[in-house]
Amino acid sequence: MIEAMACGTPVIGFRRGSVPEIIDEGVTGFVVDDVDAAVECVVRAPGLSRKRCRERFEQRFQVERMSKNYCKAYELATKQTCGRMP
Repeated sequence: MIEAMACGTPVIGFRRGSVPEIIDEGVTGFVVDDVDAAVECVVRAPGLSRKRCRERFEQRFQVERMSKNYCKAYELATKQTCGRMP
């Protein structure tokens, strides 16, 4: 999904896993519940701004931000693990 957004391509995804967290409904794509809804969104997708898709990708998934967030998560995980060790 984020690879498509990085290219400015709107995404249509089923409401499972991380899809609702990644797609900004009506901005970077559409979150759907079934195939019929997905087909309907194919017609709507060209109306979304490719530039806005790319901008939203840059805001949320730039390398600096992602690596900083991963480091925070790893630090938290190691503190929690180390705190439980005998």
